[in-house]
Amino acid sequence: MTQPVVARLHQLLPPPVSTGDGVDWERLADTAQLELPMDYREFVELYGGGEINEYLAVSTPPVQGSPYGCLLDRLDSTFSDRDWQELDAVLGGQGVPPLLPFADPASSDVAFWLRKGAPDSWRVATFRRQAQYGANRWTAFDGGMAQFLVDALTDVVDPFSERVSGPGPHMFVNWREM
Repeated sequence: MTQPVVARLHQLLPPPVSTGDGVDWERLADTAQLELPMDYREFVELYGGGEINEYLAVSTPPVQGSPYGCLLDRLDSTFSDRDWQELDAVLGGQGVPPLLPFADPASSDVAFWLRKGAPDSWRVATFRRQAQYGANRWTAFDGGMAQFLVDALTDVVDPFSERVSGPGPHMFVNWREM
């Protein structure tokens, strides 16, 4: 059953002509010891790996032939102590949960899940590589991956160094169509 936020994303961002990517989610959870949020799993099955508006690349678990199937290779994120301290401050000084990057815009910023609690409760945080001197480069968002994408596409949030949304309809290009 499609979650309402994924249905809203579908309205804003038509799925690609090709199919999404099939993933054995139970096997992935067993072998990688990693369960992923339901909205993300629905996104992968509907869209697959690829790019939104020729700007935001969305990673998937390994899929034969996909250059976007690198999600599991990205479990360890390297940041400076200052970056970790900035994120901790954004999160209210509660400590930084494990991060998992799931999307990268062309501006070299990164969107992460904050892996705290059950996967469907994971929040999203973004790291801007290009920020004004002294500005905090982290932003944390309530809601999951699909809500984050809806908000970015409708200009509710401005999470990256450049805007995800733009004039005209939004477009997703699956890796099979590139």
